[in-house]
Amino acid sequence: MSTETGVPLRRRSNSLNGHHTNGIASDGTTVPSMESIVKRTDGGGGGRSKASFMTWTARDAIYVARVHWIPCVFAVGVLFFMGVEYTLQMIPARSEPFDIGFVATRSLNRVLADSPDLNTVLAALNTVFVGMQTTYIVWTWLMEGRPRATISACFMFTCRGILGYSTQLPLPQEFLGSGVDFPVGNVSFFLFYSGHVAGSMIASLDMRRMQRLRLAMLFDILNVLQSIRLLGTRGHYTIDLAVGVGAGILFDSLAGKYEEMMNKRHNLGNGFSLISKDSLVN
Repeated sequence: MSTETGVPLRRRSNSLNGHHTNGIASDGTTVPSMESIVKRTDGGGGGRSKASFMTWTARDAIYVARVHWIPCVFAVGVLFFMGVEYTLQMIPARSEPFDIGFVATRSLNRVLADSPDLNTVLAALNTVFVGMQTTYIVWTWLMEGRPRATISACFMFTCRGILGYSTQLPLPQEFLGSGVDFPVGNVSFFLFYSGHVAGSMIASLDMRRMQRLRLAMLFDILNVLQSIRLLGTRGHYTIDLAVGVGAGILFDSLAGKYEEMMNKRHNLGNGFSLISKDSLVN
């Protein structure tokens, strides 16, 4: 029978109260496991045990708040945003969407609107950064024989196309385009979600796997800067950038699972391996 391991949500005994986490007390006696404690709650007759919350104590609550404070913060966030959502005044149908990123970058938008040359330079630099992302992702496959980042990018851009076409958001009124911005030539593009941000995340995650930490940090910094520029030029809504981060993480994970699945098939003898340098060619 398989078992799952993880960080317990309830307090475990430790050496401070005379018990060690390996189940042996300081006096040499065995500390009962959580399973045996649960079994005792049914009276030993094989009946249904007590509900879990009925066994909670104040010390358990303190332990959860101290050790699992991150989920606790998000739990408070759930309650807070429930209140915000149910009392928020909806944006009228004919009004511009509200975007907190646009509010935060109003001054940058005015500067770029008054300085078209600066807008062009920043757009060109951003296009260079997109080229850096693309070069790295393709390089990992063609030169290093590691296709995970390339597969991830294929997954990501295909799903971006499906979602972007399915819900076509209006272009913001204050949008500042440039002929040198990617995609070059003032062509149309999908707003949801940001391929710029997602592609950078995919490259950065691969760099961290390969312990190229300084290069990954550089990409993360450039990703933040390009996100600020995209908000300032109204090239993306805040939600496009946030989902772009999540999409990069998600599709990198899915590509990893795909590799694992294909490697298992290879181990069964079907002759396909993603570890091989020629795996996507043969």
